[in-house]
Amino acid sequence: MAIINPEIYREYDIRGIYQKDFDTDFAELLGRAHISYIVKKFRDKNPKVTVGHDARLSSPEIYKSLIKGMMESGAHVVRLGLIATPISYFSTFKLENIAGAIMITGSHNPPEYNGFKISVGNQTIYGSDIQILGKIIKERDFVNGSGSVSDLDILSIYVEHYKKEFHFKNDIKVVVDAANGAAGCVVRRLYEGVGLNPAIIFEEPDGRFPNHHPDPTVEKNMKQLREKVLSEKAVIGIGFDGDSDRIGLIDHEGRMIYGDEIMAIASRDILQRHHGATIIGDVKCSDRLYADIKKCGGNGIMWKTGHSLIKSKIKESKAPFGGEFSGHIFFADRNFGYDDAMYAGLRIVEIMAKTKKTIPQLLENFGEAYNTPEIRIDTTEEKKMTVVNKLREFYPKKGKGYSLNEIDGIRLSFDDGWALVRPSNTQPVVVLRFEANTKSGLERIQGEIQPRVESFLND
Repeated sequence: MAIINPEIYREYDIRGIYQKDFDTDFAELLGRAHISYIVKKFRDKNPKVTVGHDARLSSPEIYKSLIKGMMESGAHVVRLGLIATPISYFSTFKLENIAGAIMITGSHNPPEYNGFKISVGNQTIYGSDIQILGKIIKERDFVNGSGSVSDLDILSIYVEHYKKEFHFKNDIKVVVDAANGAAGCVVRRLYEGVGLNPAIIFEEPDGRFPNHHPDPTVEKNMKQLREKVLSEKAVIGIGFDGDSDRIGLIDHEGRMIYGDEIMAIASRDILQRHHGATIIGDVKCSDRLYADIKKCGGNGIMWKTGHSLIKSKIKESKAPFGGEFSGHIFFADRNFGYDDAMYAGLRIVEIMAKTKKTIPQLLENFGEAYNTPEIRIDTTEEKKMTVVNKLREFYPKKGKGYSLNEIDGIRLSFDDGWALVRPSNTQPVVVLRFEANTKSGLERIQGEIQPRVESFLND
């Protein structure tokens, strides 16, 4: 009997604690459901799909069960082995006749987590499509078939593809923190292949993440990268999360650069060539970003947080670029429109090399603000939704002194700043972020909202 906690079916992936929320039996059922979904959608009885996995200790056994289920439903499975998540996406664009893909990964979650990022065709599914897979599993509505399997060295194809795009002189001092995640399987080959000579720390993939938690948006996780940048006198430090779809940066002075600042650097460059283009950001991004996009001649759209949701909005809006505060960065300009942190790092280094500017110089006139990083409060799946509903009751749509944006959680905008409260789509966590034009404004807004959220959670 498979272990299946219904809460693993999240907004844009399937994720939970291995052996508590799901097990290998569930992975086999998911493999069958994925192929059954594809067969019914494309009328292809023997679809060709790719499967890869990250460095987590549980990933290899999940990988075997998932592939077994896919073959039982008639798929030809191309095994990619240990890869980074963007390489799973890359396979659906670069290889011929690929009907879908699954990447086994727990992303930036703690080691006991694992999960699945799922593509149908070359698009990552989310929302109701994730629920459809759950329904197929519940009803055992599978197709039967006799599948096959083959192995492919996708890493060489990936590196050769980008060697045609980038050409650097190796005098650019770059430090990379692979965080013992999946990036370690390819980032040295990629960066050296395009002419860089990076100093790399924590390169060996290790699903225990022995050196620090693999989340480059949290400042304490960037401590060793900062130290290495300063000791090497490097111009940039590039950090990756566990599956290399999220990026964090350290500038040459050791300052952490947040996701919306990375987006500002990239969007300024892109808008020089695509004047008037649409740029997609998420609700956690600063007002400064949207103002800067407008000032540079672009059309900034604030959208829901979530890698699949941003990807879909980029495609719908024909936007050349988009991103999230959490470090998911999406280049449709010159690339395929999905989040690849290794590629994003190369684009930022390219901008620095082309302009001969440091990161602080590239961010000149971005605007001053006092803000917080993401504040993540652990709670339960039920309470994370309840707190947002209670806050919505406290701040009705038509209120005095503020405006309300409900596109994703609650974003309250005041004359001098804003506050965001939203439930995480990947963990039992409430996410808060605050920003204001002055320090006193930040203290006032945060002092009003955060204690109220905490009181709702403790109620």
